[in-house]
Amino acid sequence: MNKGGAEHSMTEVTLPKLLKQKAETMGEAVALREKEFGIWQEFTWSDYYQNVKAFSYGLLHLGFKRGDRLALIGDNRPEWLFGALAAQSLGGISVGIYQDSLPKELVYFLNHSEVNIVIAEDQEQVDKLLEIKAEIPEVEYIIYYDPKGLVYQNERLLSVQDVQSLGEQYRQRADALVYEEEVAKGRSDDIAIFCYTSGTTANPKAAMLSHHNLINMGESLMQLDPMEPGDEFLSFLPLAWIGEQMMSLSSALHIGFTVNFPEETTTVQENLREIGPHAMFSPPRIWEDMVSKVQVRIQDAGWLKRKLYDLAIRTGYKRADALINKKPVGLGLNLSYLFWDWLVFSAIRDHLGLLRLKRAYTGGAALGPDVTRFFHAIGVNLKQIYGQTEVAGIAIVHQDGDIKYETVGVPIPGTEIKISEKGEILIKSPSVFKGYYKNEQSTRETVTDGWLHTGDAGELDDDGHLIVIDRLKDVIRLENGDMYSPQFIENKLKFSPYIKEAMAVGTDRSFVAAILNIDMENVGQWAENNQIAYTTYTDLSQKPEVLELICTEVKRINQDLPQTARVERFVLLYKELDADDEELTRTRKIRRQFVTDKYRDVIEGLYSEQAAIDVKGTIRYQDGKEVTIETQLRIVQTSQRDEEVA
Repeated sequence: MNKGGAEHSMTEVTLPKLLKQKAETMGEAVALREKEFGIWQEFTWSDYYQNVKAFSYGLLHLGFKRGDRLALIGDNRPEWLFGALAAQSLGGISVGIYQDSLPKELVYFLNHSEVNIVIAEDQEQVDKLLEIKAEIPEVEYIIYYDPKGLVYQNERLLSVQDVQSLGEQYRQRADALVYEEEVAKGRSDDIAIFCYTSGTTANPKAAMLSHHNLINMGESLMQLDPMEPGDEFLSFLPLAWIGEQMMSLSSALHIGFTVNFPEETTTVQENLREIGPHAMFSPPRIWEDMVSKVQVRIQDAGWLKRKLYDLAIRTGYKRADALINKKPVGLGLNLSYLFWDWLVFSAIRDHLGLLRLKRAYTGGAALGPDVTRFFHAIGVNLKQIYGQTEVAGIAIVHQDGDIKYETVGVPIPGTEIKISEKGEILIKSPSVFKGYYKNEQSTRETVTDGWLHTGDAGELDDDGHLIVIDRLKDVIRLENGDMYSPQFIENKLKFSPYIKEAMAVGTDRSFVAAILNIDMENVGQWAENNQIAYTTYTDLSQKPEVLELICTEVKRINQDLPQTARVERFVLLYKELDADDEELTRTRKIRRQFVTDKYRDVIEGLYSEQAAIDVKGTIRYQDGKEVTIETQLRIVQTSQRDEEVA
């Protein structure tokens, strides 16, 4: 399937060639849109192509050559895509790096990838790079695209405009067709990007993905869930993440839909409502946050609105469950749903910016069935996907009309899956990566006879749907032999609007316990509504009323869990788990072993006879300031044998 242009032979197709094709066939259609200073700025496909071309000439002037690496650090902007495609046009490799990476992390990424040129968004990123310049000797130039505050004099520091001006000089000196010739040299098997894994257990690894890997994945997804030229997509998740590149690069260049960029990360919700995208791709935390916001708004609403919502959501759940279970909905239920959709659900979808949505995807981590069920109840076609960086982002997805809450769907076209004897999910696909850069041993361990070993435990149901249990190494095995997925328990807990993060523990123990983070915004609002004074996150988390609130939530959630999987004890941690403290990955997955080691005393305390745990820890603020804190964490008992808060 190839919408919006002619067929390419698989020996020649590359991302820059797809861009050239779109410029020729859809030249005046809008390709990119960015909100700046309150106004949406548009780039046609011709503009897109010309910007990439001009930037490529600038890179040639700076000495960039085939096989070189260009890193990109910054928020989602057209310049991010211009830079990545310019590097790829010249046979180079783009390396996306998360914008909230710490300086020491940048040293690792840049040196490991042997980066020659870095495109950094603004002063914040430039300052981090200048701070570590002695430690990144191979970086020759730093290019920025937001000049605010950048008044430094440095011959290695250039603006995007500077690079494009240098490119024009190069173009005038050289053959006018140098760019076209370089693009023509590209082959589908060439490495297009290095995409770093989340690094939940060790240093992130650089997965080498070819143009063919990326394009095949985009084509396969669009074959299953077609979008149309001119459809709208909002790009707001970090472009360093494979899931965002899957949509904003691979799929967009294949189909020709419009990629929109928000004004700021803080205006995403507002921009989402303005754009009204036709498709949306987000990790679970985005959908969980949306559910929490709706729940809190309903709780704060007047009696009548709460009553209407309760009646509506009951109807929504009833209809959603019927559709999911492939049972007849019936005329009465359909008419009732249409009424509640008109009165309640359409307003909720509009408020969330989901009114025009054809389908939405969630991936990157497990999403609880409760969240999926909620969105289907309000009329959002939310579908699970399953994939990894090593398979260009996606391998399994729910098909429209064939959604199961407990599964992640079926293989996309061209993908095979099987379960190994030890229960591991194996994937074979044209999108399986070329290997890890400078790590042949891990490559050999990960890919055997063309099968990608995912490291995840799973099983296939009778309909061929994949059920992902958890990481093989993370499955909780209680001392009585019962086995549970910690992610399943954690997702149940996080469906509460008052619980932001959870880590379940219990391997070789007699029961399951948990370390929880409160949702500061929602619990803070609850405290204000109940006239409970507090100062800091730490203070709020240990308030007796808050402990009782969370205890009530956990007890309620326990009713939906198997008896031996219920959380019998928990503590509210004195700080939020944070990627800057290496407790989470940049995609907000818990680095389970790291957290287990760091909070071992807390975990041991949960299985002791004591009522509280004395802790001493460090809190790092956004400005880099560190504060040592000594406090006491109350252990809360939730089991039936002790109804009192410990």
